[in-house]
Amino acid sequence: MPLPQKSPQYSCDRCLPARTVTQGLEDAHDSKALEETCLSSHPLMPGTSKKAPGACIPSNPENPQSFCSSSIAITTTSTSELNEGSDSQEEEDSTSGAGPDAKNVPIDALDKMVALLVDFMLFKYLKKELMTKADMKIIIKGYEEHFAEVFLKASERMEMVFGLDVKEVDPINHCYAFFIKLGLTYDGVLHGKEGIPKTGVLILILGVIFMKGNSATEKEVWEVLKLTGIYPGRKHSLFGDPRKLITQDFVKGKYLEYRQVANSDPAQFEFLWGSRAHAETTKMKVLEFLAKVHGTDPSSFPSQYEEALQEEEERTRARMS
Repeated sequence: MPLPQKSPQYSCDRCLPARTVTQGLEDAHDSKALEETCLSSHPLMPGTSKKAPGACIPSNPENPQSFCSSSIAITTTSTSELNEGSDSQEEEDSTSGAGPDAKNVPIDALDKMVALLVDFMLFKYLKKELMTKADMKIIIKGYEEHFAEVFLKASERMEMVFGLDVKEVDPINHCYAFFIKLGLTYDGVLHGKEGIPKTGVLILILGVIFMKGNSATEKEVWEVLKLTGIYPGRKHSLFGDPRKLITQDFVKGKYLEYRQVANSDPAQFEFLWGSRAHAETTKMKVLEFLAKVHGTDPSSFPSQYEEALQEEEERTRARMS
């Protein structure tokens, strides 16, 4: 979709409510919680991308610093909570892009800039527009020298919470686009309506299913989701009714299969990968994502790694036949 010649004026009444996004980040996927849950049963252990516009046109909004400025007043998830395990990489980036005084900036101040940039990224994603480095620097006005660090943390939140990759698509003009992770085509945002990408929740559940031996009981899935602030019967600030999302929306989209456990009395239910999940992504891609969350390598999960390799080989043979 081509970009309009004039970018919209960003203001809080048009973008995502600041409280909604920043509060939701507090409920975000906690890699440590996921790791603890998966480790409990595994000792060694959230196709077509969204197409970016063809041309990169810097938006240069008249007053971009006013974009959701009220979110400055909202306390967000601390940097350490959502970026545990990536300290060395962040230190390298902040050293090269933020200057020698980066450590003197209060963590809360940088967190607020990260929250603002996440809001801006979500706004651009929902508008199906590219974003420029220049625009992002205006959004975090006053902290431009820390752009590398803020951008890295915001991109990680987009990846882990919303299941979206942020990639530079025009290195000359420094333009960035968004792509749904793992080859999935689902984001859960209804056409023409406001919403939040829900792919992160789907990826999390697909990971739990794989780590649990390709089927996970409803109880096991909720145990993991509860650790991320998602509870059955409680409306979530970002994802709405989680039970409906998981047992109806994901099932209707054929990403999950939800069925009664055979011979269970009283009746119990379990989740499996749906046909669309099998068609669009692979066990290896999901395992690579989980390994990244844990700051390790896919081979650190031997049984799952072997199974994922076998699936890759089978897919290769199927394509060649």
